[in-house]
Amino acid sequence: MAVFDTPQEAFGALRPVCVQLTKAQTWENVAQLQARLGAVSAPALQELQEYVLFPLRFALKVPGPKQERLVQSVVQCISSVLAATCVKKQELLQELFSELCTCLSPPSALNKPALLSEELKLAVIQALHTLMHSAYGDVILSLYQPSTLPLLGFAVSLLLGLAEQEKAKQIKISALKCLQVLILQCDCQEHRHLDEDGAQQCGDLFASFLPGVSITLSRVITGDIKQGHTITVSAIRLFYQIVGLVMSDEQLSRVPKNKEKLSVEQSRISELMIHRGPDWSKSTAEKLTLLMHKIVESSSVHPHWKVKLELVELVHHLMKNCRQSLVDSFSHLLKALVGLVNDENSEVQNRCNEVLQSIAEQRIVAENRALADVLSENLHSLATALPRLMNSQDDQGKFSTLSLLLGYLKLLGPKINIVLNSVAHLHRLSKALMQVLELDVTDVKIVEDRRWGSESSYEPSGCLQKGKCQKKYFRFFTEEKVFQLLQQVCRVLGYYGNLYLLVDHFMGLYTESVMYRKQSAMVLNELIAGAAGVGVDVLHEREDSVNMDDLKGSITSILDEYTDQANWYLITSIDTEEVGTEFSVQHSELPASPGSARSSVLIPSSDPHLSTRTMNGNIWQICIQLEGIGCFAAVLGKDFRLLLLSALYPVLEKAGDKTLLISETAMGTLVDICEACSYDSLQCLINENSDYLVNGISLNLRQLAHQPHASRVLDTMLRHSDVSLLPLVEDVIQDVLSTLDQSYDNQASTFLRVLYSLMAALVQWFGTSCSEEHQQGQTAEWRSRTLSQVQQQQLVTRQEVERFFLDYVRQKQIAEGNLPDTDDEEADGVPPLAKPEPNNSDTEGETPLPSHAQLAKDVMERCIHLLSDRNLRVRLKVLDVLELCVTVLHPHGNHLLPMAHRVWPALVTRLISDDPLAVLRAFKVLCTLAQKCGDFLRQRFSKDVLPKLASSLLSQAPASARAGPVYNHTLAFKLQLAVLQGLGSLCEKLDMGESDLNKVADACLIYLSAKQPMKLQEAAQRNFLFFNKPICSISVTAAHNWSQKCEVPTQKLNPPSYLAY
Repeated sequence: MAVFDTPQEAFGALRPVCVQLTKAQTWENVAQLQARLGAVSAPALQELQEYVLFPLRFALKVPGPKQERLVQSVVQCISSVLAATCVKKQELLQELFSELCTCLSPPSALNKPALLSEELKLAVIQALHTLMHSAYGDVILSLYQPSTLPLLGFAVSLLLGLAEQEKAKQIKISALKCLQVLILQCDCQEHRHLDEDGAQQCGDLFASFLPGVSITLSRVITGDIKQGHTITVSAIRLFYQIVGLVMSDEQLSRVPKNKEKLSVEQSRISELMIHRGPDWSKSTAEKLTLLMHKIVESSSVHPHWKVKLELVELVHHLMKNCRQSLVDSFSHLLKALVGLVNDENSEVQNRCNEVLQSIAEQRIVAENRALADVLSENLHSLATALPRLMNSQDDQGKFSTLSLLLGYLKLLGPKINIVLNSVAHLHRLSKALMQVLELDVTDVKIVEDRRWGSESSYEPSGCLQKGKCQKKYFRFFTEEKVFQLLQQVCRVLGYYGNLYLLVDHFMGLYTESVMYRKQSAMVLNELIAGAAGVGVDVLHEREDSVNMDDLKGSITSILDEYTDQANWYLITSIDTEEVGTEFSVQHSELPASPGSARSSVLIPSSDPHLSTRTMNGNIWQICIQLEGIGCFAAVLGKDFRLLLLSALYPVLEKAGDKTLLISETAMGTLVDICEACSYDSLQCLINENSDYLVNGISLNLRQLAHQPHASRVLDTMLRHSDVSLLPLVEDVIQDVLSTLDQSYDNQASTFLRVLYSLMAALVQWFGTSCSEEHQQGQTAEWRSRTLSQVQQQQLVTRQEVERFFLDYVRQKQIAEGNLPDTDDEEADGVPPLAKPEPNNSDTEGETPLPSHAQLAKDVMERCIHLLSDRNLRVRLKVLDVLELCVTVLHPHGNHLLPMAHRVWPALVTRLISDDPLAVLRAFKVLCTLAQKCGDFLRQRFSKDVLPKLASSLLSQAPASARAGPVYNHTLAFKLQLAVLQGLGSLCEKLDMGESDLNKVADACLIYLSAKQPMKLQEAAQRNFLFFNKPICSISVTAAHNWSQKCEVPTQKLNPPSYLAY
């Protein structure tokens, strides 16, 4: 409610804040003025309008850069003042109009909107809208004079740019509504209708803007359907309102034949004015016919009924006001009406019938022809409109048109080359296919789906599943039946047509533009399948079967183009490492596959700011090319083995790609190759071609800067082969380790992925059997030792006692971390022992390591150095590899324990002072080490790790007790849970002492509280299962004392059986 009702009171209240804002243009001062204005009545504010607007306008005019927040608050304050008052002065109206428009575009770039926030743009548009409505009486007509034409043009261009280029729907809609107000066609009741002279004057002015406005609006109307129907409806309404205003028959009839001469001062303005004479009207009508044809074809198939309804209103409005000036457009308008008569929406149907009835009653038909004649002409022209129909019809319409096209091709049969030999026909047909096959590359999920980690997926021998084509999403249709029909069209072309002609033409489109590359590849794949008679449905058999040599020659040329590095090594991720490697490949002159001598002819641009659409398109291009290779293999059968030298290596590269869609497609291609070339399994394919593959990997590892993907091939080979591959790749693995030693900084992540696959393969091949053998050996050794002790207690010699104590001392020193150098063993003060008998089993330690264990040891050496890498992702990969290395080395304790000793300091650092992700992964490695090394780690764990873990659990317990359900999804919870789940088994495996177990018990007791998350309670409860009975009694006492201080649990927690008295 207003407090200051008189101008004097309002002036006294507003003067301090206005003066303060004039002195300091800040957001806070504007906010104070805004708040003070809420207490001023509208009549009082009307009297002080210019006084209040002065500091606000001054804030906009102050030179120098201004904060967007300040400008936005000033514009919103101006808008609130204008909403409560009326602008009664022409000068004030024009100045405010100019100042607000300038907010959208700085003087240095008046031709396009500035890079401003969406909030500021929306505020300025709303302020312009309010200003136009606040103009009093005829004051608004001062904006529609020849002298203000540049200012109007400036505003129109800015609003059009926002309507077309902005992504925010609200800004687009507001800009279109503001344009509607600007042409005085607002839907509100506040504006009075213009008289004939006013309308004529506005029509003359807006004739200058008609070309730009109509073209821009047509682009908005026919734009992406995802923009929403509201924007399309507003654009259609604005289009027919401005066209109906400028091209009105009534106005054009009053236009003088000669252009009016203006004064000398207005001579420059007169150059901008359009004389709407007969010549101009005819020329403009012809151009508008093209735009309306485009609009009608797009809007008539729009899925939303309101767009179709607005299209009917467009037809009605233009046929009512422009029946003479737009006579050439009536065929398109009538076609739209007739097409919408049977629309599924009842409102559209009813409105169409009303308009058609009105047209029939008034006999409004172009050039006085009957409506039936016009419709007949439209039906006749349908046969020659294939490219346009492919771009405008809905899926059902496309299906009908393509069915007709396929029928023509089948009926032509062998005579189809007569059509294909015509350049015009072939060009029109191919471009239509390029349009309708355009993929939708806006799905971010395609780029986001990554093959995280390097998890192995081993194919069972003899088990093959045929590769499936990835489901594609197209821009212009969604129905799968439309795509199947297009496949049949391409295959029939390949079946009957001149294969060399078709391949040459579509290869030309493939290399012509990136826009056509994916579509051309799809067509080429289907052409080859059709030429081989695979999956093609025809009416006539072809006269001559395809020559296999010709088919192989075409496939070879296509395959060379596909695997050329310009088309094969495309950037598919914003990952810095991947972008760098693809960039290095694109700028090298090395071929994509070993043995190929081609170099890149077309190098894509290496723009570092790649859009999601570009990466999405690159992913689909690679997938389509991979599918093509699988198709070629199916066509050639065993003859494709001759092309494996150029095809297998690149496909294996893509099978190791991090992008999930690419790796899955490549695996499907490998399965297709196995089936076509009669390989029993993927393992057979890799093993039988391993000599060529290993040679290629070895060569590319020497040129790592130009061929960074060699590791992917090795990674794929390891993940999908068996133990027979290991002897073949041992040298390559050594090359990988040597290359890693020379490039820790920039290639560590890439090679760690290979090393992970290697270790995972070794675990798969040797880990289980070795572990079982080791356990069996330990059991047998224990049994034999026990039996020997029982049977030969009286036969113990002095030498055996001495050996026993020396062995005990050595094991104790190893457990404490005091490892004597092997070279210095001879220098010990203890005299050397006599050589044991030849049948003594102690010679086992002298045997050399097996090759796989030696590889694991070499890899573990590198992991020790990389555990302190500054890159978190590298450290996580190193921990994964390290865990597998421990598993492989487990049967070889004499080598594992020294390596565990060396890795311990770096592992402790990861456990106690690293990122939580690394701590979680390091704890997992610690559990594996404890399982494999046993009490060797007892003292180290007790001294270096256990205190930190116990204190961490105790410090985090209050936070987890207070947290809600969302806490279960946090990293802190996962870390707590992992430690609680593994701590008990760690203590058992390391045979911890009573004092250490007390620490663990104290840390776990607090998690028995009912306030803790249930999973933490259960994990803490299970830890007591691993404790011995004496410690258990201590824990029970401690738990009893601790429970006396806590509240009674609200949820019953059943005690474990061992706590029952």
